[in-house]
Amino acid sequence: MRVRPKYIFVTGGVLSGLGKGIASASIGLLLKSQGFKVTAIKIDPYISIDAGTMRPAEHGEIFVTKDGSEIDQDIGHYERFLDIDLSGDNNITSGKVYQEVINKERHFFYKGRDAELIPDVINEIKRMIYKPAQGYDFVIVEIGGTTGDLENMPFLHAAREIGRDYPAIYIMVTYLPLLKNTGELKTKPTQHAVARLREIGIMPDFIITRNEIPIDLPRIEVIAKRCFVDRENIIDDPDIDSIYKVPLSFAKNKLAEKILAKFGIKNPRKKDLLRWHEFVSRLEEAKKELQIYLVGKYVIHGANKHKDVYISVLEALNHAAAACRVKLKVVPIDSESLEQLDSKEVDFRLVKADGIVVPQGWGSRGTEGKIKAARVAREQKIPYLGLCFGMQMAVVEFARNVLELKKANSTEINPKTKYPVIHVMPDQEKYLKEHQYGGTIRLGSWPCHVMKETKLYKAYNKVGWINGDSLIVSERHRHRYEFNNVYRGKFEKAGMKVAATSPDNKLVEAIEISDHPFFIGTQFHPEYQSRPLQPHPIFLSFIEAILGIKNYDKS
Repeated sequence: MRVRPKYIFVTGGVLSGLGKGIASASIGLLLKSQGFKVTAIKIDPYISIDAGTMRPAEHGEIFVTKDGSEIDQDIGHYERFLDIDLSGDNNITSGKVYQEVINKERHFFYKGRDAELIPDVINEIKRMIYKPAQGYDFVIVEIGGTTGDLENMPFLHAAREIGRDYPAIYIMVTYLPLLKNTGELKTKPTQHAVARLREIGIMPDFIITRNEIPIDLPRIEVIAKRCFVDRENIIDDPDIDSIYKVPLSFAKNKLAEKILAKFGIKNPRKKDLLRWHEFVSRLEEAKKELQIYLVGKYVIHGANKHKDVYISVLEALNHAAAACRVKLKVVPIDSESLEQLDSKEVDFRLVKADGIVVPQGWGSRGTEGKIKAARVAREQKIPYLGLCFGMQMAVVEFARNVLELKKANSTEINPKTKYPVIHVMPDQEKYLKEHQYGGTIRLGSWPCHVMKETKLYKAYNKVGWINGDSLIVSERHRHRYEFNNVYRGKFEKAGMKVAATSPDNKLVEAIEISDHPFFIGTQFHPEYQSRPLQPHPIFLSFIEAILGIKNYDKS
């Protein structure tokens, strides 16, 4: 029998960046734990087709799905919490919607009448929501932005219409500002946000309050009376030290059971959150602490540390740390700040690290700082993990300081370098010449052949990602530059081993240094496939290598 999906629309009130994605992912986890099939959709109201060309420092991380779609970081949270692979269909943008409506108009889909916002844009939004929903019991639809924004109005109208055709409920995640001079949480902005939502024809079934301190009963009573929501359906979600505790907080408030009751499901199946509880307990109870230095060009934004750009890397580190029962103190290092320091000063600043991670990046800014970090890790035998651009900068460093190719560089940084140890992939040259940047780079999952007798092979083999004689794994990519095979023999002769390639042996997928506790660089992004209950083997081996150096016992 065909499953009739039930829709849960999650909207935001007062301001953006509240954690709607974490709330949505947590609700999905709770429903999945009761045996239901759950998927999630993220709506981004911007006109851009996708997030691929956006500045990381402004937008945050760009997550890459298995099918090669470049999407908002919330999709990453959905994948991690729900332990599923999503696709480009799970992300809807205004750009996608309007592009499709215009394409249909150009192909006479509307039979000569004019294409309009209502009904055509609304119908297209509904069609895009319905497409990835088939076969699921519950579909969680997060509508980005803030209620009252002009750009997300069409999506709210579509959500209202879907609620007339399918079983649906509506959840508003809202902010309660804290007036520190009185110690009081203020509810008036939430009242206005709910009023704006009602103007569109949507009455929220639940309100999730986000605040710096827990809400008190008088504030709950005010919201219930002024926003016409049952008191028991106001779920408090105050600031907490780990996003992975949010599902447990919601479970304590019986949010899943209340949602199921709204849908008329009175006898929910037995919950199974045991492994999630164990994961959170390992995070909480760990006594030993490791210092990981994250050397990147986007770690500082204005006067503050930017926490969203490398979110998948940070979470992958946390997953591995929990498995190894240790705590991590991740120290963000602005790679640009290292460029003005001499070698001794850089050494002094970085040698305190238990491990160094150099993540992805674009362009020339801050690259010399990343190269310096790779040198310190190599020379001081500090475990090093280079991700995509971090691998490329490790290659440049090795070329300069071991192969003595002093002017070696990537052609992305210096197109005229004498020694282009990293160069543009041949099929990418035409895109660069024509300034075609969006969606043109090497994206999504690609097969990767892992070499035996390497640390990389041992990492995959230890957790069963490689079975028997099969040496192929699938990893996600986002790049247009690659290792230059002209220099491959020189690197391997000098001690930097090619640890993985594409199946045809043409593309270097990973490098490592054999006589080093852990020095691995990957052209791919292992962080995109790490999950709380299944850490990625590379991150796991990275943490284990550090523990081996420090003689820590995981137990």
